[in-house]
Amino acid sequence: MKIGNVECGKLILAPMAGITDMPFRALCREQGASFTYTEMISAKALFYKNKNTLPLLAVAENERPIAVQLFGSDADLMAEEAKKLEDGPYDIFDVNMGCPVPKVVNNGEGSALMKDPEQITKIVSAMTKILTKPVTIKIRKGFSSDQINAVEIAKRAEDAGAAGIAVHGRTREEYYSGHADYDIIRQVKEAVTIPVMGSGDIYSGKDAKRMLDETGCDAVMIARGARGNPWIFREVRHYLETGEELPRPDMQEVTAMILRHSRMLIDFCGEHAAIRQMRKHVGYYVTGQKDATNIRREINLCSTLAELEETLTKWCR
Repeated sequence: MKIGNVECGKLILAPMAGITDMPFRALCREQGASFTYTEMISAKALFYKNKNTLPLLAVAENERPIAVQLFGSDADLMAEEAKKLEDGPYDIFDVNMGCPVPKVVNNGEGSALMKDPEQITKIVSAMTKILTKPVTIKIRKGFSSDQINAVEIAKRAEDAGAAGIAVHGRTREEYYSGHADYDIIRQVKEAVTIPVMGSGDIYSGKDAKRMLDETGCDAVMIARGARGNPWIFREVRHYLETGEELPRPDMQEVTAMILRHSRMLIDFCGEHAAIRQMRKHVGYYVTGQKDATNIRREINLCSTLAELEETLTKWCR
């Protein structure tokens, strides 16, 4: 899949707040992710030079191509802040129009924009007029069950100059419940000529193949299926190429990945912050493993890498 002049491949790591920082993106790249995004970044925070935003902008040269994802509702502000970043290490500018979190939605941002197609048009138009790099958007099926408008928004975005679109097959009111609607992704794909990335319920190679076959989308975007599971990209790639399912990693491999992730995160933000963040990641990594509940409880008491390693080593015996 090519967005503008950027080759992105078919296996995309979705942007996830608190998850897809630089170290985690690197791990997913190694396992086969062909394209990644930064965590979503507030245009207002950029404008006010919020110090907490700077780490979110960090990108390693060897992880390109990559998209920087912004969120906001003011078209001019979005365009102006994006322009300030255009000389940075970002190949694509993406706009989050799908985040369902109340504090984002209540500000008229994220998936709240699905209720205002005209404002979406203004945002995309303002950004594509000022930027030379491609602009994409990430949307949902609609805001609610009585407002399913992904196809309309996709058409508007394409007409306004968007170079690609990611579609999550749920409404905002559904959050992540039930099953993603692949038919709406198919409808979007049939309605536009720009590349379409399908998102929702990708946890295996079979899921990815089903998404591609049923929707005709150009790439699959993997979100929750990648949490604590960078191996999913290796597994999906292998399945799409061979039709065979790879065995899941055992506890020894999981432990090795956790410790490597921890060391990378320590290099990125320091031991204190990294180990606190790893408590969440470990919770995802050990899902499905024997004694996962007890492992999580003990990991939450760790405050150093040495303690983390000692705890994991005990559970691997």
